[in-house]
Amino acid sequence: MAITTAASRLGVSAFNDSKPLELRPNWTQADAQAVIQAVYRQVLGNDYIMASERLTATESLLCNGSITVRDFVRAVAKSELYKEKFFYNNFQTRVIELNLKHLLGRAPYDESEVIYHLDLYQENGFEADIDSYIDSEEYTENFGDNIVPYYRGFNTQTAQKTVGFTRMFQLYRGYANSDRSQIAGTTSRLARELALNSASAVVAPSGGSGGWAYRPSRQGLTPERTFRNSNKEGRIYRIEISAMNLPRYPKVRRVSRALLVPYEELSATLQKINKMGGKVASVTLA
Repeated sequence: MAITTAASRLGVSAFNDSKPLELRPNWTQADAQAVIQAVYRQVLGNDYIMASERLTATESLLCNGSITVRDFVRAVAKSELYKEKFFYNNFQTRVIELNLKHLLGRAPYDESEVIYHLDLYQENGFEADIDSYIDSEEYTENFGDNIVPYYRGFNTQTAQKTVGFTRMFQLYRGYANSDRSQIAGTTSRLARELALNSASAVVAPSGGSGGWAYRPSRQGLTPERTFRNSNKEGRIYRIEISAMNLPRYPKVRRVSRALLVPYEELSATLQKINKMGGKVASVTLA
């Protein structure tokens, strides 16, 4: 079943027709290698992994049938590699968001879920918290021992809250994006929303073709307000832009940014943005 008719616009086409990857009985070494690559991609948030970083000993155990796919997922999630990429340099709420995304394939449903994992980490440590995801009934029902975890948050399923669909787009920023290269950095994406028990709007992945893909940088360099005159010619406008190719970057690199522009330069600036392939997310009075 298709995720949504807007899969191409939302950047989830790669998951639209794909089936869960399972290590079935009578599997071959090629099957095992495909599973290993899929686990690295899922659990490490599509981040690049060098040959020297691979868990070669644990890979061998999977390839000779000594451990299950679930065991391999657990080993990667508890590894020093995972900690260096996602644990040591992130806020704890962000770590929980990523753990849910990587291991259960969804976004957090409510603040109580985050509090539970915070308490578990404080009382029993990182490895016990990882076990709580992988040994959970939810993991067993969806992945069992031999299916590689995948993003479930894009589909409506039994026991899945619909709020998880929109929240998933706060965590997922495109198939070519990794969880360590997002513009928002190490901060939590959903802490405020969970605290308010509210639902976010769907935000297109980075580099999307629509203006609603705009994401401000964590530095927040562009001011929200400025002094302005009351007459129209003296007004300053804030333009939010998504998917603009800058001359100093390759064409595949897309960024979001915001500009403060005087009224008299507004038309010329919008034309320039259009020529550079940018999409205007919004134009508001600064």
